[in-house]
Amino acid sequence: MDRVDYESVVIQDILNWIKAEEIDLEPWYQRRSVWLTPQKSFLINTIFEQKPVPTLYIRHRLDLERERSMKEVVDGQQRIRAIVAFVSGEISARHPQKTKRVAYGSLSSSEKERFLMTKLSVGYLIGADEKDVIDIFGRINSVAKTLNEQEKRNAKYSGEFKQFCLKEASERLPFWRENRIFSANDIARMQEVQFISDLILNLESGLSDYSSAKLNRIYQQFDEDYPSWKVMGERLESVFSLLSSLHPGVIPDSIFRRPPLLFSLIMALDDVGKVSEKNLNSVIKKIDSRFNTDIPVSERPKKDANFAIAATSSTQRIASRRIRHSYIKSYLA
Repeated sequence: MDRVDYESVVIQDILNWIKAEEIDLEPWYQRRSVWLTPQKSFLINTIFEQKPVPTLYIRHRLDLERERSMKEVVDGQQRIRAIVAFVSGEISARHPQKTKRVAYGSLSSSEKERFLMTKLSVGYLIGADEKDVIDIFGRINSVAKTLNEQEKRNAKYSGEFKQFCLKEASERLPFWRENRIFSANDIARMQEVQFISDLILNLESGLSDYSSAKLNRIYQQFDEDYPSWKVMGERLESVFSLLSSLHPGVIPDSIFRRPPLLFSLIMALDDVGKVSEKNLNSVIKKIDSRFNTDIPVSERPKKDANFAIAATSSTQRIASRRIRHSYIKSYLA
């Protein structure tokens, strides 16, 4: 292979190639089209949001029988098919400026033009023979690291619930950083997204053990549609806006910078309802001081001792979560 030339191509150009039969979406080494509707809709939402779309890789080859050059998709078949499905009216997608999912036909002329004129990155494989193409195809579709459970969920699902969890987690990035809840590496490995996902699961269904299987089920259950997204978003915003208003240092200098304890604080705040900033500042400091006392756990009052144990061992089990929830609520009430 000689080289890879990169350039930007607008979506309308790709649609023109398909209409003129100048592009082959199914060369023999390609996988079958396997994207489901949620995955296709997620790609369209990504375009609406003006977020990066992975580069399409295309090889030019000569069709001697038809005496014309052909573009052969090495990587990007399913992204292109998702775009075609949207433009043809087969699927709808979330739009950042609209409350309901939108179909292509419902877009205004200016919105259609903006979509069709969106530029996508294309890498043209110049001078590539079939051995080169197979090698490149394998490299692009290989996985370089072992994925954790949340990364696997993120790779498997692309629908409404995943999009909602990603949005909520990313919007809280200043909060995670300022309060030292998650490290840069934690965020790189999507631990804050898993935290939000588990939080939503418990807000939806009540306190339960942490369970990767349960998270997988709720991602699957609401993959096509998550009808509670608006109400849940308001509940989360109510709690996080209160937490963000606290005096600097209150959370990061307390036990509540630890995710299991922050989880319980959020659940308790959602359960109790309206709590003043002044009261919450006081409660966090009071619980933190009782937890960090020099008195041995065995000599503390029973409620304090049970909380200390629930805060340090089996923190993701429902028994520990219930003890912490009850204890924190007793101070907030």
